[in-house]
Amino acid sequence: MDRTARTEEAHPRLVDALLAVGMALAVSVVIAADLEGTDQTQPAAYLFAVCFGLLMLARRRFPRIVLAATILGIFAYYALGYPPIGISLPAVAAVYSAAEANRTRWAAGAGAVLIAVSAYFRIKEGQPTAYLVSYELITNIALIAAAIALGVTVRMRRESRAQQERLTLLTAAQHAREAEQRIHEERIRMARDLHDVIGHTMSVISVHSNVAAEAIGNDDGAAARAIEQIRTATSETMKELRSTVKLLRSPESGNGRTAVGLDGVEQLFGSARETGLAVDAAITVAPGELSGTIDAAAYRIVQESLTNVIRHAHASRVEVSAGVEDGVLRLEITDSGRGSASADAGATADPSGHGLIGMRERATQLGGYLSAEKTSAGFVVRAQLPARLEP
Repeated sequence: MDRTARTEEAHPRLVDALLAVGMALAVSVVIAADLEGTDQTQPAAYLFAVCFGLLMLARRRFPRIVLAATILGIFAYYALGYPPIGISLPAVAAVYSAAEANRTRWAAGAGAVLIAVSAYFRIKEGQPTAYLVSYELITNIALIAAAIALGVTVRMRRESRAQQERLTLLTAAQHAREAEQRIHEERIRMARDLHDVIGHTMSVISVHSNVAAEAIGNDDGAAARAIEQIRTATSETMKELRSTVKLLRSPESGNGRTAVGLDGVEQLFGSARETGLAVDAAITVAPGELSGTIDAAAYRIVQESLTNVIRHAHASRVEVSAGVEDGVLRLEITDSGRGSASADAGATADPSGHGLIGMRERATQLGGYLSAEKTSAGFVVRAQLPARLEP
């Protein structure tokens, strides 16, 4: 057990010990004063004072037993004819303890019984009813009620603190889960980016390596150009990979990661044209018109679509259009090829099964949608995304 735990346990014990001593001393002083001059002060009377004090040591664990023992002790004390000590003084701490321990009904019931019995015997002894009602009865009721109210207030404050602590813990746990979710989503996003980048690069390398293989010995210039395209593609991909690895090693460096967007699609078009594919582009998106996340998603959709065209469509031409209308980005990539069997089935133009699925997930997560279908003229991918994300 650490020092903090021992301190938390010692504090209520110390309070109970001080309360026990205070109760014993207070009752003893009243007994010794013998305000009514009964001359019945005996050592046994002080034993009751000690017992009333000792009961306070058990008030937290056994509040109802302490309350009942205190009430019965008061009755026994007066039955033995010892000097009056009042009924509220020895009972008030027990009533308070019961109310604090969420035994409010017990506290109220015990207080009512104590006051009723006291009033009955006072009237039986011949004391004026007017005096009892106007002074002693009201005083006793006020003290008992105050003790109950104080106990309830302390308990409610303690429960409120405990609830606040639980709420704080739950909030911290929720923040931790949200942080883990953000990390998970970031990893998925990076995995998709790597899939798009590597898939596109491998497609370009595959096409140009075939060109180089056929051109060696026949057209060394064409072979050299194809190899240069392979070198350029791999160099750009290595930059992306290094940026991602740097981000994984040091999350704080994420702000320095190179952002992609529609302003970088010309490089994609250049790589596609080097494979012999004719690319017609109509990009009418102004700089800053899109949120950064939307801009990057649009770039990846165009990249993945071009990759699928190069790898699977056997197309000679592809048309890419992008524009913003009424706050919505509309993308369309149409090729003149035949698509693929899997695309015909509505699955994906990527045999790995992740191409169109990844693009659809990107669009859906950003509040848009993406469709891909084979037409009489070829294969078309359409996407709609909000131009700007809500803050």
